[in-house]
Amino acid sequence: MKLRILPIATTAALSAALLFGGWFAYRHYGVEQPLDRAATSVQGVESASSDMNADGVTIKVKLSDTADLADVYRSVKKEGARAIGSKTLTLVAENSDNEALEKVWRSALFDVAQAMDRKEYTDIRDAMTKLESETPGLSASTEIDEENVYISLRLAGSAKYVILPRQGEQMGVWPNA
Repeated sequence: MKLRILPIATTAALSAALLFGGWFAYRHYGVEQPLDRAATSVQGVESASSDMNADGVTIKVKLSDTADLADVYRSVKKEGARAIGSKTLTLVAENSDNEALEKVWRSALFDVAQAMDRKEYTDIRDAMTKLESETPGLSASTEIDEENVYISLRLAGSAKYVILPRQGEQMGVWPNA
């Protein structure tokens, strides 16, 4: 029995193309596009693009200056629940390029990091109140839920949105404990 290389190689290449092409098409048209549409339908979201991997779903959103960050996160999670499934959702808000706003945020970063490390979340609100009093025209808001801390800073028509996960990296079980 003589094996023909060309038909076997052609069949293998077509099978691989159909398998991976079908998987890519399902992921793009069946999961990512509906998730993008669900995200852009949320009030305050100007545009959205999603990326799915084995660990979770990352959605990059461009928000309007008046968006409510915590509401956007909850709405995207609710509207996209079918597409997200049991994966973890990471929402990344694109921020405007306002150097004054970035400088204000950097001045509060130490206090915010310390509050997150100590899990004393009211210190974040205090740090934002202090920033508002020190910076004329700055509007800062904070919200918290069981998953994240949401910080919104607005200054001169620009906005900066920060989502801080409440659960940091978890330590594993010590093998000798």
